[in-house]
Amino acid sequence: MKIIIADDHAVVRSGFMHILNFQNDMEVVATAADGLEAYELVAKHRPDILLMDLSMPPGESGLIATGKIKEDFPETKVIILTMYDDEEYLFHVLKNGASGYVLKNSPDEELLTAIRTVYDGGTYIHPSMATSLVRQFVTKDVGEVETDPYKILSRREIEILPLVAKGYGNKEIAEMLYISVKTVEAHKAKIMEKLNLKSRPELVEYALRKKFLNF
Repeated sequence: MKIIIADDHAVVRSGFMHILNFQNDMEVVATAADGLEAYELVAKHRPDILLMDLSMPPGESGLIATGKIKEDFPETKVIILTMYDDEEYLFHVLKNGASGYVLKNSPDEELLTAIRTVYDGGTYIHPSMATSLVRQFVTKDVGEVETDPYKILSRREIEILPLVAKGYGNKEIAEMLYISVKTVEAHKAKIMEKLNLKSRPELVEYALRKKFLNF
């Protein structure tokens, strides 16, 4: 099976590549340092599996890139690699099309199992997170779903929100996302309106609560 690894740390990419290329049924065909590069490499190589770091450089997080890749290249199956043992992350990456969720501190054997499970059409979730996922679905009421930022914000707004919360200016965000300053301003206004926020401190507090600052 053809595999691409996307992670912003070179040593992590090298370590995973060594593990996977040692397997008789796996080949790492490319590695990426951010979500944008991952998208371009998936378009070029059309891999069976993409191992995607959840948290990468500003402007193209693993979560955002996963949604784009699954929309344009649905045949590529995405496994999220993350340090976050958090049910909210799990819930949202699965909604964005990921087929697996593996913690980076897991044993090598678990990563290999996850890859083979997903390649064969299954879904792999880190064992400690499986109960959390069930609880998330069972306890989430209608009101909570309706206020979910992933339901009411556009993909571009989800990209911009953490950048604003981290203190980036309009021009910096525009350069990161290759859009105009006016477009950034328009998206910021929409974010504030949709989330019923009145000031930047409120936006930062919201981003912290929803863990957007980790993207």
